[in-house]
Amino acid sequence: MSDFVKVASLSEVSDGEIKGFDLNGQKIALINLGGEIFATSDVCTHKHCQLSEGFIDNKNIVCHCHGAQFDVKTGEVRALPATEPLKVFEVKLDNGEILVKM
Repeated sequence: MSDFVKVASLSEVSDGEIKGFDLNGQKIALINLGGEIFATSDVCTHKHCQLSEGFIDNKNIVCHCHGAQFDVKTGEVRALPATEPLKVFEVKLDNGEILVKM
């Protein structure tokens, strides 16, 4: 599937917030940084904790389980113990709706 799919309304994800969504069985994390929306897998590549339960620190998602950090734009690992990057998704905003390319 290469189409954009509505995940949420922009009003559902506050600035500085990570919010998790289940999209057809795939766990997606939406991150709002100053009104710019990013989408990654919501599953940490280290121990499979939900990243939406973590927090943002300097444009990095910090996993609440063991402190692994990932760049919100690229999914690149920024701090151990994770060694594998996160999957990232293309995001488009349309009339206040957040669409993610699957």
